[in-house]
Amino acid sequence: MLIEVKVPQLSESVSEATLVSWHKKEGDAVSRDENLIDIETDKVVLETPAPADGVLVKIIKANGDTVASGELIAQIDTEAKAAGAAAPTAAPVQAVTPPPAAPASSSAAGAASPAARKILDEKGVSAGDVAGTGRGGRVTKEDAVAAQPKAAAVAPVAVAAGERPEERVPMTRLRARIAERLIQSKNENAILTTFNEVNMAPVMALRKQYGEKFEKAHGVRLGFMGFFVKAAVAALKKFPILNASVDGNDIIYHGYIDIGIAVGSPRGLVVPILRDADQMSIADIEKKIAEFGEKAKAGKLSLEELTGGTFSISNGGVFGSMLSTPIINPPQSAILGIHATKDRAVVENGQVVVRPINYLAMSYDHRIIDGREAVLGLVTMKEALEDPARLILDV
Repeated sequence: MLIEVKVPQLSESVSEATLVSWHKKEGDAVSRDENLIDIETDKVVLETPAPADGVLVKIIKANGDTVASGELIAQIDTEAKAAGAAAPTAAPVQAVTPPPAAPASSSAAGAASPAARKILDEKGVSAGDVAGTGRGGRVTKEDAVAAQPKAAAVAPVAVAAGERPEERVPMTRLRARIAERLIQSKNENAILTTFNEVNMAPVMALRKQYGEKFEKAHGVRLGFMGFFVKAAVAALKKFPILNASVDGNDIIYHGYIDIGIAVGSPRGLVVPILRDADQMSIADIEKKIAEFGEKAKAGKLSLEELTGGTFSISNGGVFGSMLSTPIINPPQSAILGIHATKDRAVVENGQVVVRPINYLAMSYDHRIIDGREAVLGLVTMKEALEDPARLILDV
């Protein structure tokens, strides 16, 4: 009986995907729920399990092909036998004594899932140099994320004098999509950025005083992002236009606050969504962000978690950024950029004092957001962070 293997249902915002690399070839035996191929969309990598036990008798779509939801990509015969699966031959068994440890490339190492291989390629690490923890020594996504590049060879390859080598590498679907959306944002939005500085001493004091108790009570560290998200929520409530979006000649005011949190992953920048952030406690926010971070590293974020959003926050501070002008994530109309907190000299009551300062930057679409709302919205965030009691009292 022939069983069809089809592309999983993609989200409404994803029209097509790319077949990365088949795990099986025609004639191979497959088991139900065994991953046959990873399919890369512009947001996530989806695993495609075998729908039944049998033999992969026909591969209809090859590696690198572009496919759509529900498209037929292969066929499995549930009654066939795998090629070479006949009765065992009389060939003698090798000696029982195991051979000396061979290079990783001689075993199942080097057999990596497509998602793992992509991560390793970006790191410049050979799959054969990674000890796989998957079935049969297969290198998993988690193995690839944890892998570290080897030190450079002692004797580098000689380059002839005057030679200027180059390497051309195609963009991944995710990287191409990021590029497309950034150009779209630049071309369609009237982007302007407003800045302010925040004294983070009150938040830091609060974290120092309650950090240990918070972690014991909620099982997650009390970070800074919970405060930034709550401060953003306060501003979006006060100035709903910051949470709105443009659709043609219409302005759509959203009756909910879904905040996208920019997270770096081995595949590139992804923005999972904190849904109904206005209804979340700081503990809820910290737990969800920690979960997003782990999923991003392992390549496990779902399309659902990456779809939507009414406002975004980008934290360049984790990489040491002092200041930036973040680009709006369309169709949203504003984005908050937060940066590294550093001790800086500031003037208070006529005296020069040292305070831990963070520069905030909010880019906004000037087509619908006037400077007044943008500036006052950022001031609202500043006031909330400099007096965290406001976040508790909602004032």
